[in-house]
Amino acid sequence: MDATFWAFVGLVIFLAAMFWIKIPSKIGGALDNRADAIRAELDEARRLREEAQALLSDYQRKRHEAEAEAEAIVAEATAEAERLTLETNQALEELIARRSKAAEEKISQAETQAISEVRARAADIAVAAAEQILSATVKDKVADDILSKSIDQVKAKLN
Repeated sequence: MDATFWAFVGLVIFLAAMFWIKIPSKIGGALDNRADAIRAELDEARRLREEAQALLSDYQRKRHEAEAEAEAIVAEATAEAERLTLETNQALEELIARRSKAAEEKISQAETQAISEVRARAADIAVAAAEQILSATVKDKVADDILSKSIDQVKAKLN
């Protein structure tokens, strides 16, 4: 009986004790439990990944919608600015035209008034000159009557 035999006997006893205490089934159960836990973690990770992808696609869709809305707002603002610019330019042109017309009317009125003043002044000078000439050349009461009638006629025709 050598040491190899006793080592073999010890090994057989050890293995029998292991099977009698049911160590392999406990190890298998522990490994099964561990595999189930890992499988559950993988399933949870897969579910979380799918939720994250759904959230990502939702946020990307919302971002695209927001970008499209922003582009629409910018386009609308640009169109409104162009419309306001056009309206402002038209209003400015109308204002300039009205002011030019008013200025031309004032100039025309000033010309008419100046011509009237010149005519009135010329009439006054002509009347004064006629009065002097007639008073120097014509004397007596007849002259005074002729003179006053002539002055009245000249005034009436010139004004």
